[in-house]
Amino acid sequence: QVQLIESGGGLVQAGGSLRLSCAASRRTFSNYDMGWFRQAPGKEREFVAAINWSRSGTYCADSVKGRFTISRDDPKNTVYLQMNSLKPEDTAVYFCAARPRSSYYSVLVDEYDYWGQGTQVTVSS
Repeated sequence: QVQLIESGGGLVQAGGSLRLSCAASRRTFSNYDMGWFRQAPGKEREFVAAINWSRSGTYCADSVKGRFTISRDDPKNTVYLQMNSLKPEDTAVYFCAARPRSSYYSVLVDEYDYWGQGTQVTVSS
């Protein structure tokens, strides 16, 4: 079982930045692929970014590519999402997710086993 707790959300003006953090409870955190998803009101949860267990690569959705960066600090059992040049359409609840390590990136909600409670990000125009 892996417990995930997100933090760092808030209200920011368009063009601003936020850094989200996700702390994991499991000591074997380094054996998990990690992802960030978001869900806006009335919309389905969508993939934002992923980082594999070995930190050998990352993958981002086209909508955030060049603006968002995912990273992880395994000794701290934490994954981060640095969000720059924020836009009003980035407004959503952001969720951290984990899955046992794999050989491919997953953008599918159903392929992640563990989820945090979410943190609200609101970008004003």
